[in-house]
Amino acid sequence: MAADDRGPEGGEHVEIVEVGPRDGLQNESTVLSVEDRIRLIDQAVSAGVRRIEAVSFVNPKRVPQMAGAEEIMAGVDRGAGASFIGLALNRRGLDRALEAGVSEINVAVPATDGFSVRNQGATVDEMLDSLADMDRALEGTGVPLSVTISTAFGCPFDGEVSTERVREVARRVADTSAVEIALADTIGVGVPFQVRELTRAVGEVAPGRTLRCHFHNTRNTGYANALAAVEEGVRVLDSSLGGFGGCPFAPAATGNIATEDLLYLLHRSGMRTGIGLSEAAALGDWMGERLGKTPPAYLGRAGGFPA
Repeated sequence: MAADDRGPEGGEHVEIVEVGPRDGLQNESTVLSVEDRIRLIDQAVSAGVRRIEAVSFVNPKRVPQMAGAEEIMAGVDRGAGASFIGLALNRRGLDRALEAGVSEINVAVPATDGFSVRNQGATVDEMLDSLADMDRALEGTGVPLSVTISTAFGCPFDGEVSTERVREVARRVADTSAVEIALADTIGVGVPFQVRELTRAVGEVAPGRTLRCHFHNTRNTGYANALAAVEEGVRVLDSSLGGFGGCPFAPAATGNIATEDLLYLLHRSGMRTGIGLSEAAALGDWMGERLGKTPPAYLGRAGGFPA
């Protein structure tokens, strides 16, 4: 491994939340086995990932790619010091996640009714009420809550999303115990101007909460958005090995920004992630082999620099 494979020593730390095992796989026609998903998670942790969105506690009839969440949580290596995030969209999902022993709970609350009803069967207001109920259920468990505001940059059904709308959703999220709020460009329509505007707006209504960003590269703006977020002080970013991903309920959804490509961008910009670039690229290629398709990521093809 090159000396700077995990980022320059002494560089400011940017935390990567690896979402490949959940968001990376949920829209793929090939369903990976529980064993393959456990291997993916364990290898990501070996590469240096310390937070990983491992499973989703959704109805497997709606998203069959996410079946077997309990088996995965029972099979992953708990001794490496990683935090395993479970996505829950309702109280039933939360109860399953807690029983399975996840390290963190993430709840997705869309910014728009059009997406919320199609994706989660509830309006935004209903999702915020459900979030408050789940927050109360988490009291005393010691399991931290994070909330992702999806379609924050634009909605495939409702179109443009105003900054004020996102601000209001974030304000209501801030009424809960959520320690982290993520802004998600679910369909990859965002641009750096929006990143700057939204991160500042959310920071105003949710002071003291960690801000995270989740970008898709549908229109080739994901990496520019990630860099804009870092320049705004965001130090937690989501990404997916190989650049796989997309929401099954969003038309024409394509992949997340690729972990290996994001690592290259950050490391060359003087940031340290603690994740091995070469190991991440190899894992992205491994995912491509299992899924039977070429990874959207570039690092597996081009390699790092200097070689």
